[in-house]
Amino acid sequence: MSQSSSVPVKRTLPSLMGCVFTVFWVTGAALPALPLHIHDDLGFSTFAVGLVSGAQFATALLCRLWSGSISDQKGPKFAVTAGLLLAMLAGVLYLLSMATASHPVLSIVILLMGRVTLGGAESFIMIGAQSWCLSLSGPGNVGKMIAWIGTAMFVAMALGAPLGGFLYAVFGFASIGWVTLLGASATLLLIIAIPSAQAMPQRRKATGEVLKAVWVPGLAMAFSSLGYGIMTAFSVLLFVQKGWQPAWLSFTAFAAALMVARIFFGPLPDRLGGARTAMVFIVIHSAGLAAIWIAPYAWLAFAGSAVAGFGYALVYPGLGMEAVARAPADAKGLAMGVYTAFIDLALGLFAPLLGLLANVIGLAQVFLATALLALCAVPIATWLYAQSKKVTAGKKPADVTA
Repeated sequence: MSQSSSVPVKRTLPSLMGCVFTVFWVTGAALPALPLHIHDDLGFSTFAVGLVSGAQFATALLCRLWSGSISDQKGPKFAVTAGLLLAMLAGVLYLLSMATASHPVLSIVILLMGRVTLGGAESFIMIGAQSWCLSLSGPGNVGKMIAWIGTAMFVAMALGAPLGGFLYAVFGFASIGWVTLLGASATLLLIIAIPSAQAMPQRRKATGEVLKAVWVPGLAMAFSSLGYGIMTAFSVLLFVQKGWQPAWLSFTAFAAALMVARIFFGPLPDRLGGARTAMVFIVIHSAGLAAIWIAPYAWLAFAGSAVAGFGYALVYPGLGMEAVARAPADAKGLAMGVYTAFIDLALGLFAPLLGLLANVIGLAQVFLATALLALCAVPIATWLYAQSKKVTAGKKPADVTA
């Protein structure tokens, strides 16, 4: 990477990480507060809690392709700005729902609209930020850029939940609306001075070409992401069931090890290649999940959680590099949107099925099943690595290092 290209990246990356941090920070802040507000304050059932809570993630999935296309056609700065404006609107809708709390049905409808709006904001900011960094980073830094943007998401979710629990207990749900509105407004100021990346007019057949190019690394990522889904959904339950305390440390160890791996080993995908890095770290991730399954003692289970997080850390950027390398040069944002959608699909479809499986075979056995499913990504990554070597041996196309 030339010095001229490194300067805008050094200025851009912290600001874009701040954008991603904000949207996932307010998302995390709402997680502990939203169910209590809907159930206790508004008096609705757990079904309503699930409907309103899940609306954000369903909308984020539906907006992946759209946000990727917008980022490519109008530029990633436009996409990120639109996402921050949507996040501000979500905060306004949260506050409006509180103003109508005396009419619970109207209040929850407005709250649902706020969640849908925040889902769109998440998709536009995440995809736009990744596309922006990729446009400015140049060859040799693709994996590192993807890793750092993802790290901002994990840190935000980890810090947002305890903040949200505190704010709700002291100030009520209105505080979540103010945090969402003011956080997005302040973050919008971060990107005003950042240089825009050039928009690339997209060809009519770009979507089909991207789907064809990205589905293989996307499938590998889907298998690998099941471990992350299982850790977020069932690790605390398993540790409580086993009497391993503090149970919350299971996911904290996973997230902390993930961040350590990205800080110290983030450049590995750019040095070793995305598929090659993914092959190694998928095995590490699977070994950690298997350790949780077989662990007779708490210390081994906590160590397994950390190993699983360490392994998962570089799977996403590694396979993401492969997705970007295979996509058309004018559709990098769309490629990241499609690639990320595979994770959403895996967590949305298979995580509930694994939950049903846990009722039959037990929670611990589900960790073994997930470890084996993660290993299904290894032959896919091996094939991607072999294909990359063939391309390198021949005439390297321009989009491989874009």
